[in-house]
Amino acid sequence: MRNAVLILTLLAAERAVTPADAKAIFARFQSFAGTWKARSTKGWTETNTYEVAAKGSVVVNRSFFDDEPNDGMLTTIYLDGDRLLMTHYCEARNQPTLVAATIDDATKRVVFRYVSGTNMKSRETGHMDSAVFEFVDESHVRSRWSWYASGKEQWFEDVEQVRK
Repeated sequence: MRNAVLILTLLAAERAVTPADAKAIFARFQSFAGTWKARSTKGWTETNTYEVAAKGSVVVNRSFFDDEPNDGMLTTIYLDGDRLLMTHYCEARNQPTLVAATIDDATKRVVFRYVSGTNMKSRETGHMDSAVFEFVDESHVRSRWSWYASGKEQWFEDVEQVRK
């Protein structure tokens, strides 16, 4: 019972992202500019770069896998009016777009949820469906990505990033 109360308490802290939140979260991503090292629970390591581009209107995150130097993925983070969007250019060769949907002020977590995608026959096509970012401090970020296919989340991947 105690765990159930804890879970409900944690869930109660999440709230919808407001326009002011979207701008503040975007500014947080802009502050990532530079190079980061990352390790995944799936066993890979990578170097990430974050670059602010297009007169500050987009943050471009490029991942370079240590064991596949000519490969990787790209994610863009940008404001669309009052919403914060993320488009993930995946090795699965599709491009899901996610919206910052909820935030938890106490844990500094923001949850991005699937909105749409390109190069997908339908939502049932395997794709990254959600991403949760926890801003630990200025030099540490944790994220959890979910893979969705055939009507449900199939697996999760946790990534820990540390600024170089």
